[in-house]
Amino acid sequence: MTAERKDVHDLVVVGASWGGLHALRTVVGGLPPDLGASVVVVQHRSPESHPTAFGDLLRAASGVPVREAGDKEPLEPGRVYVAPPGFHTLVDGDHLELTVDAAVEYSRPSIDVLFETAAEARRQRCVGVVLTGANADGARGLARIVELGGAAIVQDPATAERSEMPQAALSAVPGAHVVPLERIAPLIAELCPSEVPA
Repeated sequence: MTAERKDVHDLVVVGASWGGLHALRTVVGGLPPDLGASVVVVQHRSPESHPTAFGDLLRAASGVPVREAGDKEPLEPGRVYVAPPGFHTLVDGDHLELTVDAAVEYSRPSIDVLFETAAEARRQRCVGVVLTGANADGARGLARIVELGGAAIVQDPATAERSEMPQAALSAVPGAHVVPLERIAPLIAELCPSEVPA
């Protein structure tokens, strides 16, 4: 029988913007089916975008279940939750919460909002991942994750369709793991074992 350990990462939060569909399909598609963590994804999208189309595209590339995040939905390991367009997605303990609070960095959903609430909820058990994008959303939230003991992964800007967001994240968190896109899923799997060690 295994015992719970507080230093095991059991929540991964991922942020992407410009060029995010390809990047997220690569990351989500590389996750193992027995991943021992919940994954929550924010992709900047227009509020008018089809509410399920993006999740459908990720689902087609993934070996793990992918679903649109719902308000008050419990987080389960081995599942990917996609923030719906027009709503901030927050982590509240072991659940997700959706809000229509003001946009942050011109975006709702905001990566910073997700990351900061995830950091507060899971502290050292949280992993933040910043992917391609053309603004600074996610940098402040990633710094908060690291400040509270979590881990940070940033897509190597050289492999990003737009490098501004990874560069901003690296400026905020110089000690982050910097890896090319295709290495991010394997690194997540290393940080989030499928079984909690005894």
